Amino acid sequence: MSPAAVVRGLALAALLVLSPAGAARQTRRPNVVLILTDDQDVCLGGMTPLKKTNALIAQMGITFLNAYVPSALCCPSRASILTGKYPHNHHVVNNTLEGNCSSKLWQKIQEPYTFPALLKAMCGYQTFFAGKYLNEYGAEDAGGVGHVPPGWSFWYALEKNSKYYNYTLSVNGKARRHGENYSVDYLTDVLANMSLDFLEYKSNFEPFFMMISTPAPHSPWTAAPQYTKSFQNVSAPRNSNFNIHGKNKHWLIRQAKTPMTNSSIQFLDDAYRKRWQTLLSVDDLIEKLVKKLELNGELDNTYIFYTSDNGYHTGQFSLPIDKRQLYEFDIKVPLLVRGPGIKPNQTNKMLVANIDLGPTILDIAGYDLNKTQMDGMSLLPLLRGDKNVTWRSDFLVEYQGEGYNGSDPTCPGLGPGVTHCFPDCVCEDSYNNTYACVRTLSTSWDLQYCEFDDREVFVEVYNLTADPHQINNIAKTIDQEILEKMNYRLMMLQSCSGATCRTPGVFDPGYRFDPRLMFSNHGVRARRFSAQSLQGI
Repeated sequence: MSPAAVVRGLALAALLVLSPAGAARQTRRPNVVLILTDDQDVCLGGMTPLKKTNALIAQMGITFLNAYVPSALCCPSRASILTGKYPHNHHVVNNTLEGNCSSKLWQKIQEPYTFPALLKAMCGYQTFFAGKYLNEYGAEDAGGVGHVPPGWSFWYALEKNSKYYNYTLSVNGKARRHGENYSVDYLTDVLANMSLDFLEYKSNFEPFFMMISTPAPHSPWTAAPQYTKSFQNVSAPRNSNFNIHGKNKHWLIRQAKTPMTNSSIQFLDDAYRKRWQTLLSVDDLIEKLVKKLELNGELDNTYIFYTSDNGYHTGQFSLPIDKRQLYEFDIKVPLLVRGPGIKPNQTNKMLVANIDLGPTILDIAGYDLNKTQMDGMSLLPLLRGDKNVTWRSDFLVEYQGEGYNGSDPTCPGLGPGVTHCFPDCVCEDSYNNTYACVRTLSTSWDLQYCEFDDREVFVEVYNLTADPHQINNIAKTIDQEILEKMNYRLMMLQSCSGATCRTPGVFDPGYRFDPRLMFSNHGVRARRFSAQSLQGI
């Protein structure tokens, strides 16, 4: 059965059960579309290829200049989008089943309370998902592709991680295998066509929510045939932290080989160019989607969000390619929004995070956010341009490192505990690449404070006003009082839940230190740092 036929049949079934009274009550509520790309940076030019997206979303709405993720890795970040929670509250810590990525525990404890589940069950929205869900979705040990999470009226989910050809989709719980014929199998285009079919055949008596999750620009960076020759003269940016030694950083950064070999630089330049090529198909998807909404007469009543699950790096601190690190290039993402009541061509400098997307979309739907356990905040007052909005000045970044019990098969000489060691055996992750940070952006400070959970209890601190590329770790020279306050604030955020995640930050007028917030069942202990204890940094 074709995707169009499946959608048409389900939509007609929805029409048959919808009461006329319910239809009249729900017609005016806004629709919402969320486009989520995979590994798209904003710091290194990741939005540059998307000319149509810029014209159709950014110029018609608002661009958030300080949008972040609480974990610079696909599965924890996507779980934060779905739940509106920090990783320590949704318990997805990395991309493995053991790290709770699409595990049976995730399915039991978190999935029933995601914002799409609430939209469908409590707000009467028809909901559509197409693309990459969570990295381990479809694993046999977690129900296979027959598992359809609660909250989705129409479900077209990719089995496991991003691909462009030769993949399996779960079509409402039934496996559909795709090959390598561009005209019918190229995943970004398949997602576009499924989305257009949904808009053609959905019920017109209910508001809708669509989440379209593209493989681009994730590896293996397979461009559509018409775009394989694009950007031939483009290379990765050579900014001030490119191909330099991270001399005062965590050991994993210090182990990178500087200067990088010519082969590593060629590899990352090629990856950078191919990433841009894959994004051209995303740009086409956005154009088709907006045109269809306009043709249907629904564009003016539809919010469109565009973002990524994490950033990316290509050569920064001599790390060839990946994400996972605590720096701006990995944790900062694009966030563009257009929709009813949003003035065109705006920018906003407020500190926002992807844990805000769920509360925002529920707020748009009219759901009482006090009934949720979400850590994030609704962006709706910022989207409307409300005056005198009280907003956060900091948020939490947290990551639990991955590593092999044995040696990385590509670099057996390195021993156990490391992973993603390519090219030239430069490792991008390890078991003790486990850290938590407070990222602060206030009227007086642009600061990042991070602690590693390792034997060194390593600390990194950056003043991004003076050092936007985070080259100089100032943990040994920053004022001792600020260091201690940031330490306390980090412990509080690591144990926060719901409203306690939204308390004033260290540099806010309303900040008060409450020792009762320092301790919780997360096992967080207070640690006081002095200049002497930081001598090893």
